[in-house]
Amino acid sequence: MNSEHWYANHHPEISKTSINFNERIELGPGTKKRFARRSYHSIILFNLKLKAMLETGTPAPDFELYSTPDQKVKLSELKGERVILAFYPADWSPVCSDELTIYNEALKLFRNHNAQLMGISVDSKWSHIAFAEHHHFHFPLLADFEPKGAVAKLYGVHDDADGLCKRALYLIDENGIVRWSYLSPVGINPGADGILDALEALDKKVTV
Repeated sequence: MNSEHWYANHHPEISKTSINFNERIELGPGTKKRFARRSYHSIILFNLKLKAMLETGTPAPDFELYSTPDQKVKLSELKGERVILAFYPADWSPVCSDELTIYNEALKLFRNHNAQLMGISVDSKWSHIAFAEHHHFHFPLLADFEPKGAVAKLYGVHDDADGLCKRALYLIDENGIVRWSYLSPVGINPGADGILDALEALDKKVTV
């Protein structure tokens, strides 16, 4: 078994397609035999089956996650107010700490738009408690811990390679509909400007 077949067979998230180039391109004199052999043995396309983020206008999948050791938050119970979901890779990482600190400072601005913020990562509820207390966060951190990453997968923001949440934002309206989303490079703090712009845009739509 060659390396391409071995890789595809051992990675179910990848689909394998073999292409015969003799059917797709015109081959010059003296090259047909060589290219035909390559098309049979080596020309393999690997298509990653990546889950995209939810599109605007999509109903936000419901979920229920621990926000404290003995309390859970259920998304569907928050209808009537806007919800900002901030998925982030890990407690204690420098970029995540900076990002969530900015959001903590912007809470009043979010609330002026009838929006509440919730952070989500695959860390445990115990890690969240220590992390939130250390940084004096005044918003809930939800533990997408067991089954690990289940909610992140629902929202198309789970990094299967690392087993962590991607750095992603969602704005959900009062009726539970996704109105805005953003996927940031994992090493970059997206800040709060995009969220505030999306909230202001949503305000304008409501008043029209």
